[in-house]
Parts: sequence; structure tokens; C-alpha cells
Amino acid sequence: MIAPSLSVLQKLLLSCEKELDAIDMVINVKKSNCLRVGPRHNLICAEITTSVGDNHQWINEIRYLVIFIACHVSFRCSAYYAKRSFYRATNAICAKVGRFASEEVILELIL
Repeated sequence: MIAPSLSVLQKLLLSCEKELDAIDMVINVKKSNCLRVGPRHNLICAEITTSVGDNHQWINEIRYLVIFIACHVSFRCSAYYAKRSFYRATNAICAKVGRFASEEVILELIL
């Protein structure tokens, strides 16, 4: 969910919980977090609370699929972890194949 303020985010969360309750579902606070983006991203925020009293945790970085969205003044995505994973996989392939395979074979394995 995206909201312009904390109070709107709280109202949005409660309305989503109401709709989810109608279909016997709940929001898992262990799997959902809050992230703040904007000029006041580094200020301490009030807790976002569910209807049963559980608090959502404020974090500095959140993962969505393979990218990480960072808490910053402007919207910023981090590709650091994706690049690190790519280099690890490439190094593992090169370590197994060694100098025995041609460059074309290594490129096919990597890509």
C-alpha cells in the first residue's frame, strides 16, 4: 500500500483488513513492513497498528521480487544484491568449468 501520510496509511490498512475479514483472511504482520520515502524518511514514525493491536515494523530496505527499495529522500531501488548473486553464480560456473571450456560454452552457461 502507498499513502501520502501516516494517518492515511492507518485508515487504508484498517479498510483493507475489513475487506479481508469478509473473506476470512488476515494480514500477517510478520511478513509485512513499513518503509518511508521522502524528505522526512529518517524521522521516527508512529506505529501502524492492525485492528487486533499488532504493530507493523519500520524498516530501511524492503525486497520486492529481485529488487530492493531503500528508505531515502527519493524513490530509490538497489540492484546490489542482484549483482552480487549474478557474480557468485558466474564465479561458481567458472570454478567448475575451469579452463577446459571455450568462451562460447561459458557464456551459454552464464546467460
